[in-house]
Amino acid sequence: MPLPDQRVVLSNAARIVQLSEEIHALPPFEAAERVEHEPDDQVAASALALLNNAEVIDVLWHLPVERRERIVAAVPLGRGDEWLLHREYDEDTVGRLMERPLAVYRPETTVAAAVASLRELVQKALITYIFVTDDERRLVGVAAFRDLVFARPDQRLDEVMQADMFSFRPETELTEAMQSAVTRHFPAYPVTDDEGRLVGMVRGPALFERQAFEISAQPGSMVGVEKEERAATPWSRSFRFRHPWLQLNLLTSFVAAAVVGVFQDTVDKIVVLAAFLPVLAGQSGNSGCQALAVTLRSMTLGELRAIRPRHILLKEAWVGFLNGAIVGLVAGTGMWLYARSQGAASPAVLGAIVWCAMAASCVASGLAGTLVPLTLKRLGADPATASSIFLTTATDVVSMGLLLGLATMLAR
Repeated sequence: MPLPDQRVVLSNAARIVQLSEEIHALPPFEAAERVEHEPDDQVAASALALLNNAEVIDVLWHLPVERRERIVAAVPLGRGDEWLLHREYDEDTVGRLMERPLAVYRPETTVAAAVASLRELVQKALITYIFVTDDERRLVGVAAFRDLVFARPDQRLDEVMQADMFSFRPETELTEAMQSAVTRHFPAYPVTDDEGRLVGMVRGPALFERQAFEISAQPGSMVGVEKEERAATPWSRSFRFRHPWLQLNLLTSFVAAAVVGVFQDTVDKIVVLAAFLPVLAGQSGNSGCQALAVTLRSMTLGELRAIRPRHILLKEAWVGFLNGAIVGLVAGTGMWLYARSQGAASPAVLGAIVWCAMAASCVASGLAGTLVPLTLKRLGADPATASSIFLTTATDVVSMGLLLGLATMLAR
């Protein structure tokens, strides 16, 4: 039967794991509220220590200053100060995920001395590699536990280490880092500055976890749902997150409505056009969303660095034309049949107008689906943020404007 102090230790360990799981499942501001409800600073600090650095930074900076300082002071192995320092790096960079490398040794250190030191370190933290640095802390080599196991105790680390090693820069974007990690599958990577000095390390699972979160947040961002919102977010916060974007969407819808208003006389003369306005808007909108999804995926995977934007635009314009031309044949035939059944004048010409408008609007929607995220990125904004709202406005205005504009020329 466990002694009283053992029961306390077991109880605290369970609380730490449970709190860590709860924090991980919540957006930063809600996780900070959960941490505030934990009275024990040591338990809160230990729970945070189980998460990756980027998560911890976001939570800490939502806490009141006093509580944040107490938790940072209670963090094991002095990681707290580093968490706060990592805030100087951009959110989507390796620097925000860095940890302090604990197993750092000089080249002349013997295997026996390194192993003796590691016996203590592995009791406090997960150690995968040891890093070998020179007098100026420049990284000169990396050694895995396997290298130490098969080495003689009197061998120096510079005799058993791997000198040809790969490292990240702290300012490296996560998309680029993930691409490099995919081909290597290392459990941890050293992080060095421009002069080769070791400034930290980043774990492979942390890279993929962060990138998976960014990818999962993209569909919501496209329609104005913030990354921080989850299923468990209170309705009041969900309302505050979503409502401003709906107001923006309403304002942009007025632009499309204004286009229809400009051609009101044409709609009054050729009433059958009204039935095909949503058809054109829907098809061009879907075509644009396809281009948008492909562009965002390519941006997330870092593929656009190797492709010129002009080539992407030409491809999307051509694909849009092919889709619009074929779909336009069906839509044009539908207009011809509908116009004949309604006794409208020149049903064949109306069918041709629908075909032309469909082909041209699908070209425009493909271009918009590519240009919207590229433009947002160039302006320094999140390419996924409400991109579908801007895309829908562009496709509605172009498709309705083309159909009604061509019909107006016919009416004259």
